[in-house]
Formats: sequence, C-alpha cells, structure tokens
Amino acid sequence: MRSDNSKIKDIFKDITFSVDEIKIIESVFHKTNYKKGTILLNADDITNTQYYIYEGCLRSYHIDAHGKEHTVQFGIKDWWISDYTAFFSEEKSIMNIEVLKDAVVYKLSKEDKEFLYEKIPRIESFFRKKLERAFSAFQKRILSNLSHTATERYTDFIKKYPSIQECVKNYHIASYLGITTESLSRIRKEISNQ
Repeated sequence: MRSDNSKIKDIFKDITFSVDEIKIIESVFHKTNYKKGTILLNADDITNTQYYIYEGCLRSYHIDAHGKEHTVQFGIKDWWISDYTAFFSEEKSIMNIEVLKDAVVYKLSKEDKEFLYEKIPRIESFFRKKLERAFSAFQKRILSNLSHTATERYTDFIKKYPSIQECVKNYHIASYLGITTESLSRIRKEISNQ
C-alpha cells in the first residue's frame, strides 16, 4: 500500500495513528485490483485472507450437493469479506468468493492481522467490534429467513443494499433471499403495482 493516510483512515475509522503505526499498517495491507468475474476463493481452498472492499462489489456463496448456489454475503464499499469458517478454523473453505463489479480490495492475512494486534493493540478492539456487528447481522439474517415472508426479506434487502441491483444479477439476489428468480420477479411486480 503506498503511503496514503486517507486509505488508512477509510479502513480504520475513528482511530488515529502515528506515522510509525501507519507504516506498520501499510506494510501488511496489500492493494489489489480485480475484474468482474474473478473468483478470489474456491470451495475446498485453504484461505488465511480477509478482504477489505475499497471499491466494487463481491459476493460469497456456497454450492450445495445439487449444484444450487446459496449467496451468503454481498460485500460492498467499506465491507470486509472472507470465508470466515475457513479463516478462523484453518479448515478448507466452504465458500466461493466472486467479484461482481470491478473491485479494489486490500488483502490482510491472518498472520499479518495477528502482527497488527501485537504492534498496535487498539486494532484488535477495532476488529472485535467489527466481528460483533457481523455476528449480530448474520444472526438477524438467520431469524429473518426463518420468520419473514419472501416479500419482507426482499424489502429488508433493498433497504440494506439500496444500490446493489446495479451490480448483481437477479439470480444472485434470489439465492441470497432463498427464493427462485421467478418468485423474485413476482414480488417485484407486486411491489411496483402497490
């Protein structure tokens, strides 16, 4: 990462760093550009990388035994994405990660993250808070899938990702919501007729 304090401030909002700390952070964050369609991770790979999305749109998804895709997460600007099961457990990944819109990401390995925790302890608190919010969001999503209608899930999705429809295909949204593309079309039609 070139010496650009603004990128550090974008990633670590509300934390002030010394010049030496910025150099340490820059030494472990690796900027990479990816084109739409690039697969960053395949199921059964080993991964020790998290991605901070500076620009673009990514998704993580699982392919079941019948070949059906299940989108687990969309990642947009200022979000983090990885196969967290594999990242934390050091097992093979169960997710695939695909670039849906040309992206600029900053990669951070697990080892480098631990290095940052050691050198700049307040970064550990930053990541803990991020993880807590992510866990809460995933729990809410599970409850929504269990208790809300498909129309309610779609409405919540649009509120959460207001501009994402420009980046993703209908079947991505349908797989995220756990419905068919036909059901998604019907829901959209019903909403537009209201």
